[in-house]
Amino acid sequence: MRIRGAEFSVIQLLCLALYYGCGQFVPGRRFGRWVRYRLCRHIFRRCGKDVHIERRAHFGSGRQLEIGDRSGLGIKCDIPSNTVIGNDVMIGPNLCILPHNHHFERTDITMLEQGIEAPRVTRIEDDVWIGRNVIMTPGRTVRRGTIIGAGCVLTKDFEPYSIVGGNPSRLIRKRKEEV
Repeated sequence: MRIRGAEFSVIQLLCLALYYGCGQFVPGRRFGRWVRYRLCRHIFRRCGKDVHIERRAHFGSGRQLEIGDRSGLGIKCDIPSNTVIGNDVMIGPNLCILPHNHHFERTDITMLEQGIEAPRVTRIEDDVWIGRNVIMTPGRTVRRGTIIGAGCVLTKDFEPYSIVGGNPSRLIRKRKEEV
């Protein structure tokens, strides 16, 4: 089935409708996660083992989303459909990943009339911890072993095993030195 130029299977559409209709609201730590995981396995491009989808996580159509083993989407997170998440990733509540920016180069016409950039893929590698209320600008790559502190506005990429925080984001320290 085609919707806005994208191919969806009937199962994907049904699971997507069930997720946004009621699945995202199912209470209970175990039962709610189980329901959301079962639905998302049919929605996402790849959904690993022991994945935790918390209440009210929003991921658009989810058809391009990939999430690895033992990873999770935090409560009320808002991520674009084309996000790639590795294994063992912890995402706190209210993460917001922006999918694209507006064009603003020209001053002879309004920014609204200039349109938006093409969506950029955000990649979160293995063993990452993202704290509460983090905002990521489009196209970020969060390297292996990185910790992003609560309230951070992530505007650039950092080396693996970094501890990052602040607005705008800055390196606080490294978890381990590169050899």
